Amino acid sequence: MVLALSGCAADMAYRDGRELVEKDQVEAGLLKYQEAIKHDPDNALYRKAYLDARDRASTRLLEQADRMVNEGKYGPAGQNYQRVLGMNPQNERARAGLRALEMADRHDKLLAQASASLEQKDFDAAKSRVGTVLSENPDNVRGRALMRTINEQMPQASPETGLSKAYKTPITIEFREAPLKQVFDVISRRSGLNFIFDKDVKSDARTTILLKNSTVESAIYFLLMTNQLEQQVMDSNTILIYPNSAAKLKEYQETVVRTFYLSNAEAKTVANTLKTILKSRDVVADEKLNLVILRDSADAVKLAEKIVAMQDQSEPEVMLDVEILEINRSRLLDLGVEWPSSVGLTILNSDKKSTPLTLRDLDFINRNYIGISPLSATINANRTDGDTNLLASPRIRVRNKEKAKVVIGQKVPVITTTVSPGTQGFAFESVSYVDVGLTLNAEPTIYLNNEVGIRISLEVSSLLGKVQTASGTTAYQIGTRQASTFLQLKDGENQVLAGLINNEERSSANRVPGLGDIPVLGRLFGSQTDDKQKTEIVLSITPHLVRNLQRPEVSAAEFSAGTEANFRRKPDVTPRQTVVLPGARPAGGAVQPAPGAVPAAVPAAVATPAAEAIPPAPPAVQGLPLSTPQPGPASSVTKPRPAPAQNGTESKE
Repeated sequence: MVLALSGCAADMAYRDGRELVEKDQVEAGLLKYQEAIKHDPDNALYRKAYLDARDRASTRLLEQADRMVNEGKYGPAGQNYQRVLGMNPQNERARAGLRALEMADRHDKLLAQASASLEQKDFDAAKSRVGTVLSENPDNVRGRALMRTINEQMPQASPETGLSKAYKTPITIEFREAPLKQVFDVISRRSGLNFIFDKDVKSDARTTILLKNSTVESAIYFLLMTNQLEQQVMDSNTILIYPNSAAKLKEYQETVVRTFYLSNAEAKTVANTLKTILKSRDVVADEKLNLVILRDSADAVKLAEKIVAMQDQSEPEVMLDVEILEINRSRLLDLGVEWPSSVGLTILNSDKKSTPLTLRDLDFINRNYIGISPLSATINANRTDGDTNLLASPRIRVRNKEKAKVVIGQKVPVITTTVSPGTQGFAFESVSYVDVGLTLNAEPTIYLNNEVGIRISLEVSSLLGKVQTASGTTAYQIGTRQASTFLQLKDGENQVLAGLINNEERSSANRVPGLGDIPVLGRLFGSQTDDKQKTEIVLSITPHLVRNLQRPEVSAAEFSAGTEANFRRKPDVTPRQTVVLPGARPAGGAVQPAPGAVPAAVPAAVATPAAEAIPPAPPAVQGLPLSTPQPGPASSVTKPRPAPAQNGTESKE
């Protein structure tokens, strides 16, 4: 009774669970299924129903959640993921979906903050937040659009964001064969930057620099480049100057380690690209995780980011709609009378017994003693018509420059017998298979102009007959037709390939000589068989682009990469407002010093008084910021007198 009651309870729970599942009350139905399994653990039907219902419901909820995520409905999508985890706590896809929702919510907050920073013209903060989002999700559409907007509105800035304001300071500076450190001293007083020199920087080095209406960034850049020097930013207003040599670069230049997680490109290919273009030695490609680790200078890493972004593109794909039609027509006509082709006569002996013939028997030859073989005639009136149409319409989705193959037919076994040498040799049989039927090979090449080049190879084979060898092995006679070509079609353009026609006509006749050659009536005196076989194959192919490679923006496809020896970035070369030189008269008529106009270098004995004798400048001239004037002993002097040139050094107002 206990067993019976237990079986009845399990069956009732199973039926209740099935009804609940049909009413889309999946969770309650699964609980009933679990109850049935608990009462009858060995029942495979209950367990199968439970697993099928759980998997179908999980798949449906996950698909709905994915669509909601694409539409930005994170709340309902999270509820679906939670329902899936309630049914199956080990569902990894639901867990990954919840993690993706958390990341998407955090990305939305970062993008909102970036938009607010962009409205306040805080480009550095906006770019940093958007960069964080794109580093975690490079395919974020909103982030990519916002980064494009920031790049369009953001003025060109130096890589050292903490020094960008000082680097933009306008300056006009003219020195001829002046001490290098003295030039940096003038730039320091103009911009407020601190310069520290390595012990190997030559103290007696001299330089010539003539810049008008330029910036502090340009002045530093050209001084470093023309004197084989390099810089290292120490803090927001301090720069270390050292010789541009391999030993000093190794000692001072800081390196950055960056890991690139690749979505589409292969890690090995990207690593080879970085080694070739950046000449980086510390590049590691992890093919298992599909990531690349790079250790190089900050400038090299920034170039690597642009290169990887260009190379890590989604692979183009195309859907090939193929229709293959095989038309087979056969006509067989067998009409006429088959007359006997020969008559056999036999002489019988006189006593009509089975004794040998004698010469005496020839005296009695007449129709009674002549035997004749049996005669028969057959009337043939047969006509057979056959039409066969074989249609195959596969749809193949294939990536760019990948091969796709479709085989429709059968595999014919071919048995090969091998006999081992020796008096007691053993025979071994091996079986191989040959494809007989229709074989289509297609290899597409997708171009940027939305055209698809397709290399097609079509083979149609048929089994004609069997051949028995002397050793008893069966071989097959296979007929084949092949065609291969290369097409270039537009997206959605259809192309029909026809002409693979096999036309056979066979005619055989058996006639009575003379009478069988009479037109029409000759059929009464002979039999003729006409056999016509015609086979044609038609191939129709239409490519539909699923995804193509997007042509990048010009700013992403072409950018400055420094020189062969250094990735140092060039300063901003956009046009600037003219800086008024000392002695020039502005619109008001008063003689005023121009902002950023620094007096030329003079001998060491008079360089400082000449530079400090400039009267305090007005707050702004032509809308450009001014540096704070240095206090000097002769503040009442309105215009300094040019110092005489000494030791080949020129002085100019």
